[in-house]
Amino acid sequence: MVAAEQKRVLANMIGRIHERKILDVGTGVGRTAIALASGAAFVTAVDSSDVLLNEARRRAAEQIVKVNFIHGDAHALDFKPRSFDVVVCMGVLLNARDWRQCLGEACRVADRLVIFDYPSTSSAAVVHSALRRLAGRRRYRTLTRGAVDQALGRSHFRVRSIHRQYVLPMWFHRAIGSRRFTSRLEHVLDRLKLLKLFGSPVTICAERAPS
Repeated sequence: MVAAEQKRVLANMIGRIHERKILDVGTGVGRTAIALASGAAFVTAVDSSDVLLNEARRRAAEQIVKVNFIHGDAHALDFKPRSFDVVVCMGVLLNARDWRQCLGEACRVADRLVIFDYPSTSSAAVVHSALRRLAGRRRYRTLTRGAVDQALGRSHFRVRSIHRQYVLPMWFHRAIGSRRFTSRLEHVLDRLKLLKLFGSPVTICAERAPS
């Protein structure tokens, strides 16, 4: 359900995908890259894990989809400025060593659009983040909209559109295990105007500001 929703949101934010040059930063096992390449985009995908890249290549070959998978660091992308029409960076900023540097690099190599997501500080994700820190587990960073706007502004980008996914945390929906329940409950919370205030993760589509 999450994957399907993410695919729909990306398609809406990007618009025309056919033959556009797209970079997927932090591709992992290639889910986003493969989905975009299936829409006839020219996709390059970067990740720092060779294990994940190998799995991504296997999945792309299995689906007969062409993606240029490259080993690389989201903090220092090895591409010239404005090399891609669109840069996608999903599920990266929450764990990155320096999220501002990662976002700055994505903006540097994007000609027009940068699409990324993050867990919002004004959501249940902040509790999840605190619990992970107490347990000494992997970083799970939450961000404020103000900090995101400021970082984008330094790269001369501005927010074009926003999508908030869920009011209740994903662990709750996973525990229930019912797609119908999740859809109905989140629809009710949206009708109560809670999604706009507390929804997370937040997906941002940012565009390069006019010179």
